[in-house]
Amino acid sequence: MINAALSAYGAQVVLATSSDENHPPENITDGKPETFWLSTGMFPQELIVRFPDNMKVSLISIHSFNVKHLRIEKNAQEEADRFEVVAEKEFEQTENGLQINDITLDGSTATHLRFLILSGYDHFVSVHKVGVQA
Repeated sequence: MINAALSAYGAQVVLATSSDENHPPENITDGKPETFWLSTGMFPQELIVRFPDNMKVSLISIHSFNVKHLRIEKNAQEEADRFEVVAEKEFEQTENGLQINDITLDGSTATHLRFLILSGYDHFVSVHKVGVQA
């Protein structure tokens, strides 16, 4: 299966509640392990990824640092205005490495995925990679 959340396959970050010029939100879809998105503090933080077409999502993989509580919502419409919760997870804190979490879904159809970081283990969090198997 391919990672449908890569910009090479048409995925785009269409909204982010914060952006650092050295670590912009687009880094989560570039497929490069050395790049990442860095929040600028405060919670909640939000990222919305849009896919070029509706797809059935079976697995979401998140590589992050200092994320404590994450909610994932989906939307299957052209406009990203109404979302429904598909997963919510509390991440374990890591000291020296990334948090790697896989979240299995039921094949829900989505055009947009919204990632709401509700809390973190520090004021700043980072997301290094979002993987979506469809």
